Amino acid sequence: MRIKFLLCVCAGTLLLAGCTTTNELSAAGQSVKFTEDRPAGSCQMLGTVTGTQSNWLSGQGGEGSSMRGAANDLRNKAAAMGGNVIYGAASPAGFKETYLSSFAPLDSKIQGQVYKCP
Repeated sequence: MRIKFLLCVCAGTLLLAGCTTTNELSAAGQSVKFTEDRPAGSCQMLGTVTGTQSNWLSGQGGEGSSMRGAANDLRNKAAAMGGNVIYGAASPAGFKETYLSSFAPLDSKIQGQVYKCP
């Protein structure tokens, strides 16, 4: 009886892990671009935003995928603010997050300044 129960729990966990998805890029988010160059003076800074992607069920295996999901979330949030450019995008992870991520799947995060440029 216990073996059947444990098998069902394991199967359910695997199904949930297989169903996790990354943040999808919205139509508005597709128009937001990343830049490494400081935006021109004619651009208006709207604020600093952080995009996140949960890695709890998906684990640590797909770092590229989880960072892409965080970038998509950042672009979607920038578009919702009315921005079209993200400057200085970087992961705000410090030593504590880097150390803990080797033991537990922490959320992936990317932060940047949102601008509205003509």
